[in-house]
Amino acid sequence: MARSFLPTVPARGPFSPHFWRSPLRGPRFTAVLGVVLLAGITILFVTGLLSYAAYNPDLARVNDKTPGKGILGFYLFSWPTDPHWLYRLTQGVHVTLGLVLVPVLLAKLWSVVPRLFTLPPARSLTHALERISLLLLVGGALFEFTTGILNVQLDYVFPGSFYPLHFYGAWVFFGAFVAHAVLKAPVAFRNLRTMRDGGDEDADELVAPRPGPPTVSRRGALGLVGGGSLLLFATSAGRSFDGPLRETAVLTPHGGPEPGGGPGGFQINKTAAYAGIRAAETNEEAWRLAVTGPAGTVRLSRAELLAMPLHSAALPIACVEGWSTSDQWWRGVRLRDLAALVGHEEPVDVFVESLQRRGAFRRGALRANQVADPRSLLALFVNGEELTADHGYPARIIVPAAPGVLNTKWVARLTFGEL
Repeated sequence: MARSFLPTVPARGPFSPHFWRSPLRGPRFTAVLGVVLLAGITILFVTGLLSYAAYNPDLARVNDKTPGKGILGFYLFSWPTDPHWLYRLTQGVHVTLGLVLVPVLLAKLWSVVPRLFTLPPARSLTHALERISLLLLVGGALFEFTTGILNVQLDYVFPGSFYPLHFYGAWVFFGAFVAHAVLKAPVAFRNLRTMRDGGDEDADELVAPRPGPPTVSRRGALGLVGGGSLLLFATSAGRSFDGPLRETAVLTPHGGPEPGGGPGGFQINKTAAYAGIRAAETNEEAWRLAVTGPAGTVRLSRAELLAMPLHSAALPIACVEGWSTSDQWWRGVRLRDLAALVGHEEPVDVFVESLQRRGAFRRGALRANQVADPRSLLALFVNGEELTADHGYPARIIVPAAPGVLNTKWVARLTFGEL
């Protein structure tokens, strides 16, 4: 990157081209980062929509409390139960990729920051649209990545609920992203072809007119960005696995060693103490499961549930925060058998209520296709032992491919019927 360096002139603030002196900035550097983000953010948006669909948001308000979502709340299908690891994959990709793209996003914003200060603000209608999309894009990107990272870290410092904030932010961000991509993608790919052909880029507005001395090459800068992404991948992706790999996830709350040993020694999100569950209300004498349907309501003790046909299923737990466990062996009563017990010959939707006293998703709803799956259980055992209190004793829901929060713990009531 040989270039003669002209004498410097006093920088008159960020609105002066002479204020921006880094020799790294240029259309090729920006184009490489832009193409990576074009692919990565598209995957983020698709997997985010899949996560939204996994809640079956139109089934019941408890599954989706987003106010006034209107047409933005569309989804095209009921969430399937096959493959049983589907949500573990899609949400693991969503969160891990979001973390990995942070260095790329920051480098891209740094590379184009002079454009935020160009004068006049709009030279044409196309330029005005590009500037507006750029402002929405930058604001939306910072908001989405910041709230997403805080959610992964279980650090809810933002006002309001993460769920609707991230939902609306995603639509603003992706709308601006699409508009910006339509306007700039042809230029980015042309710059990449120019880079391949060895063309000149000095005429571009991103190139500093009087650059300072270089401290690193552009290739070195791209390597630094890529190295940062690889480091974030190595220190976060392990939370989606068990054993030694989980211990590599030092940047996530559910990284490190498993929280305990034995059959119940796998990750949890909410403890019984946090949820306000008292042993006095879950013991054999006190706890009864209320099951309601067209034939009325029956109340079952744990002993009566154990007398029903029991079935086993190997299913993971996967959380919206991106962490998951491998398959655990669950044993309990099929949900469709409980539906039949109260008069439903065919599986129907079910509304699930927990003993949990605080926190989100004390109640949840499952679709008929989830109830119908023979692996969907009211689980009483895991890995050959009774559930622990933190894993939902005396009974919990476990459904293939469902987000962890819909696998309700400490179940108190099941109401079967069209929701």
